[in-house]
Amino acid sequence: MRRLGLSLVALVVGASVPAFAAEPSGCDKFAWAITGEQQLLAAPQSVDLAGPLSRAMTTAIEVPLAASAEAKLAMPPERAPKNAGSFAGMVLFQPAATGGGFRVTLSEAAWIDVIQDGRYLKPIAFSGASDCPYVRQSVKFQVGAGAFIVQVSDVAVSTIAIVLTPNN
Repeated sequence: MRRLGLSLVALVVGASVPAFAAEPSGCDKFAWAITGEQQLLAAPQSVDLAGPLSRAMTTAIEVPLAASAEAKLAMPPERAPKNAGSFAGMVLFQPAATGGGFRVTLSEAAWIDVIQDGRYLKPIAFSGASDCPYVRQSVKFQVGAGAFIVQVSDVAVSTIAIVLTPNN
């Protein structure tokens, strides 16, 4: 009888825990087409990250990351890392004649901050899916004409591929 009572309690407790939706899986689960970004992320380029990069880049870039506690970021991540031992890094982009919408697409799961004029820009839209070769997530931002920083944190691996594409 006691075993039946414990089983009944476990059933009730288990039923009261909310069910979490499964994460989308597969390239067709992104909210927008990511085929172009996927092709670029399949062959990221190593570039000199010492100076600002052109926002009109036509390649994905490979970004080496540092341990979160040692990463030299422009600003603390807007969301603290959830995973101890995670990695972080950033890329500076040049100013342009005008601002515009951009997608920041990553090869790995990460927290993305886009920083311009000393403030965090709010994302316009987010899309992500697991089990998509070379692409893990894509986030849309509206940036002004000035220089801006793409900062990633809470990354599980020490290198990430990033591509910046116009939001058409």
